[in-house]
Amino acid sequence: AKILLDGRDVKVPGYEKGNFVGPTILHYVKPEMKCYTEEIFGPVLVSMEVDTLDDAIKLINANPYGNGTAIFTTNGATARKYTMEIDVGQVGVNVPIPVPLPMFSFTGSRGSFRGDMNFYGKAGVQFYTQLKTVTQMWRSDDATLSGSQTAMPVMR
Repeated sequence: AKILLDGRDVKVPGYEKGNFVGPTILHYVKPEMKCYTEEIFGPVLVSMEVDTLDDAIKLINANPYGNGTAIFTTNGATARKYTMEIDVGQVGVNVPIPVPLPMFSFTGSRGSFRGDMNFYGKAGVQFYTQLKTVTQMWRSDDATLSGSQTAMPVMR
């Protein structure tokens, strides 16, 4: 791989004793390289080259991890094919992978997913929500009754 941007040894003015990792861009990465076979949680962009869109989809789907991927294209049909056939939890089209905020749920798949629910988005809300089902039937003449009724109301 070729390092296009090296994020090691970053010094932030005013915080010289801090521990920081800067963005890193790795280009010409091959599928057997450690930077591709292991999931990196940090500001690292891995760039690979393939000959066709089908080759790109096949390459990504063959990786054991499924956190996210992005495609940059001006062709809607290409974007649709990519998003429909790619097997990852987060897909960006003409944007980087969405940041895991509540409105953009973290939805890694395969080796990038742990547990049985995602912790952001709809699944996160459902985890902390107790559902209640209320089934009701009202008749128009029920509104005029003043006393308690114990009979099952029926439609007429």
